[in-house]
Amino acid sequence: MAITSDKPQTTRRAVRGILTRPDAQLVIVDTPGMHRPRTLLGERLDDLVRSVWSDVDVVGFCIPADERVGPGDRRIAAELAERAGSTPVIGIVTKIDKVSRERLAEQLLGASELAGFADIVPVSAVSGEGTDTLTDLLVARLPEGPMLYPDAESTDEPIETRIAELVREAALDGVRDELPHSLAAMVTEMLPPDPDAAKQVTKVYVTLFVERSSQKPIVLGPKGSRLGAVGRRARLQIEELLGTRVYLDLHVAVAKDWQRDPKQLRKLGFDG
Repeated sequence: MAITSDKPQTTRRAVRGILTRPDAQLVIVDTPGMHRPRTLLGERLDDLVRSVWSDVDVVGFCIPADERVGPGDRRIAAELAERAGSTPVIGIVTKIDKVSRERLAEQLLGASELAGFADIVPVSAVSGEGTDTLTDLLVARLPEGPMLYPDAESTDEPIETRIAELVREAALDGVRDELPHSLAAMVTEMLPPDPDAAKQVTKVYVTLFVERSSQKPIVLGPKGSRLGAVGRRARLQIEELLGTRVYLDLHVAVAKDWQRDPKQLRKLGFDG
């Protein structure tokens, strides 16, 4: 539901994943990471996180097992304690498959000293260890009420947004320095398959935006080779998402300093 990369601030939206089981429906909201903003976009992302805190019934505070608890964790925990009010906060120690049991014990102790968590749960998304326990703890703290989404629905993200994010995820792979923060993607047109055609092909047109002209050749690569690789990777994922063959057309454009420009942010869907 949400793209991933090894670059900070990859998540730029509140992405909802929906888990429905016989006794409950859990809507998990993945937010951008809290950070000290340097741009208008950064400010809006932090504001988005704070708005989510006020809307949810439980907050999950993720702490990777392979990184020491640091001042950034303490700063966010302090603000969360101030703003979350009576909303319970569960400490989630992630990536436990990457550390020894001794290191995990140290991290669990560090997490317990970080904040007054209602519970602390060690989990691994890779092995699945602890995820059922975490789900049960989250469900136990939800209020009773009607289902918010149909059984089969897994997210309420618009399909165009999911496609744009898949392209951005592919473009993030292998880039360094400031470029990851400067990349944005937007679907400009989608044409459904022609029902009379022998081969059902969806045509998708996506523009990748950078902030400076000097960044454009980095995204394109020599003779467009890098952009071609991005397209091939993203197309396979988009085909799986749509269930049809896909013709993917990628274009790179410069939107000067878009992270600091309210008009550009609005155009790219970051209304604030």
